[in-house]
Amino acid sequence: MLYWRAHLLYKNQGGIRMKSHCFTDIKPVRAGVIVFVVTLMLIFLPEALEANHVNRKMQSAFLKSLKTVAPVASVRVKNVYPHDAGAFTQGLFFYQGHFYESTGLYGKSVLARKDIQTGKTLREIRLPDKYFGEGIALLKGKIYQLTWRERTVFVYEADSLKRTDQFACPGEGWGLTTDGRHLLMSDGSSAITFRDPDTFAVIRAITVHDGDTPVGGLNELEYIAGEIWAVVFMQDVIARISPADGRVASWVDLSSLRRLIQPHVQADVLNGIAYDAKTGRVFVTGKFWPQLFEIQLVPAGSAKP
Repeated sequence: MLYWRAHLLYKNQGGIRMKSHCFTDIKPVRAGVIVFVVTLMLIFLPEALEANHVNRKMQSAFLKSLKTVAPVASVRVKNVYPHDAGAFTQGLFFYQGHFYESTGLYGKSVLARKDIQTGKTLREIRLPDKYFGEGIALLKGKIYQLTWRERTVFVYEADSLKRTDQFACPGEGWGLTTDGRHLLMSDGSSAITFRDPDTFAVIRAITVHDGDTPVGGLNELEYIAGEIWAVVFMQDVIARISPADGRVASWVDLSSLRRLIQPHVQADVLNGIAYDAKTGRVFVTGKFWPQLFEIQLVPAGSAKP
């Protein structure tokens, strides 16, 4: 039912429009069915529309407890795409019309190229069973893939997904992205390290903070229009971070998406951000989520359309 309501919502970005019909010549039984269906839509439509706009009542408990200095934006869903509900998503990016996804879990970790419209896997590289896949990033034709506790970074040729190299990486690997020059990595703490793509050596690091409060649990990363977007582990929020000093410029509250996820017993935490630089589209998904959402930000204080 949630998926049906969400599907109705996405048909028209500005809302759902119903065409009027003349019931003059409709048989009583058929007319009764139509009245029943219309009644159901009137019952569920307001709730679906509410989920598509700012919903302050659902604002993340994490953000409330943090007492944020930075402003908090909500999201409006523009489009929804299918996503593999069996994928333990650890990394995501958009490249040449496809999604590239890294998944975790021992014995199940992969790097995959996915069709955006169907969610189907077009090509897949499996990691050896002893590796737990983590964040991925594309830089100069190469895909870099972190592993969790195995202290290894794999390097692939982007078009063929052929593995070409690997680096040692001290500590845990969580999220990975790039600013076009360096690889930016998180390790579950409040730190983001900038690394040399040829050696994986640390060049510099920033500590992420909102006001005077450090923000830990940084996980999946994406570099978007000069900012680092970071998922906070176990929370339905994204921090938009200044790469210069680690300051959180603003927050994105995605807690309203929970109401739009097709019922699925395994649906887990938010953990995937992808950016289409050519169009400005932003996509999000999560571990075992059956859907992937294209989102638009709704700034704090904006009135509902």
